[in-house]
Amino acid sequence: MRAAAPSPASRPDACPDWPALRILAIGLLCLWLAACAGPSPRGPSAAYPDIDPAQRTEVVMTALSLLDTRYRYGGAHAQRGFDCSGLVMYVFDTATGAALPHNTEQIARMSRPVPRRDLQAGDLVFFNTLGRPNSHMGIYLGDGRFINAPSTGGQVRIDRLDNPYYRRHFQSVGTLFAD
Repeated sequence: MRAAAPSPASRPDACPDWPALRILAIGLLCLWLAACAGPSPRGPSAAYPDIDPAQRTEVVMTALSLLDTRYRYGGAHAQRGFDCSGLVMYVFDTATGAALPHNTEQIARMSRPVPRRDLQAGDLVFFNTLGRPNSHMGIYLGDGRFINAPSTGGQVRIDRLDNPYYRRHFQSVGTLFAD
């Protein structure tokens, strides 16, 4: 009489639970895809950062030094590429030492709202490009221009707020600088 072969689940070298791993992988992918944008509208936050306004020029110069750096979804390093929030996080950390999250929604909540007419170099501009608030952002340079990491296959570049695409998707302005 032959002994029954052990079931795969009872063997110590059994294959992993593929459906559970697939669910875990999908969950991790969803978290990774949310790195640049969040679903909730701009709301209250903890205290606004208190960055010295004298550092505006340093923010702009640091951002400009990254022109033509390749876009990389989830990217936050000059050597590997940037997405929009990764660019802002890197620039502010490098220029001011401010530690920002790698998420547009969180950065929007940290920033103090500013009327568009009061925009200054170094302020942040937010856009609704994916049908949800704060799904894209950039750093205002002055004269209606901002620097951003716009899309896959692209590079860090300067765009204009009056560009029809950005004018249509413009959402708000915020600053991380003290009054």
